[in-house]
Amino acid sequence: MSRLRRFAPVAVVAAALLLSGCSTTVSLTPAAQANDPACAAVTVRLPDTVDGMNRVWTDAQATGAWTDADGRTTVLLTCGLAPSGPSTLVCESAGGVDWLIDDSEAPNYRFTTYGRTPALEVYLDYDVVSARNVLDALGTAVQQLPASGSECTERPSS
Repeated sequence: MSRLRRFAPVAVVAAALLLSGCSTTVSLTPAAQANDPACAAVTVRLPDTVDGMNRVWTDAQATGAWTDADGRTTVLLTCGLAPSGPSTLVCESAGGVDWLIDDSEAPNYRFTTYGRTPALEVYLDYDVVSARNVLDALGTAVQQLPASGSECTERPSS
């Protein structure tokens, strides 16, 4: 997969984070497998709040967004991505789900499910919300994605 194609969704998400402050509907692009019934099982279970942020409407299938009190989008969710294979990214469990953690755009972090099909991605602003609180709040919904049998093999020491 070309590097540009891999990071195109990140550019769309970053634009949504910047532009959604004035809107009650967050504009997102659905993932390739957004019509997978497992994604529907997730989206109907998404919580109204995560770490004090309120859920708002999105205009794309199998997505979710939460904003702060000023209407700035701080958490984005997209379901229907191709599952990740083995990775050098840190892999941790939260909310009963294994997550690959990409901090290359800190303070905006990308968390991608590992060992779930289809995959789901959460993009959040770590300066505003706690990743642990967000992922724990989303856990029940995200656990609806079928497990593939893959799981994190190396976990950080506590």
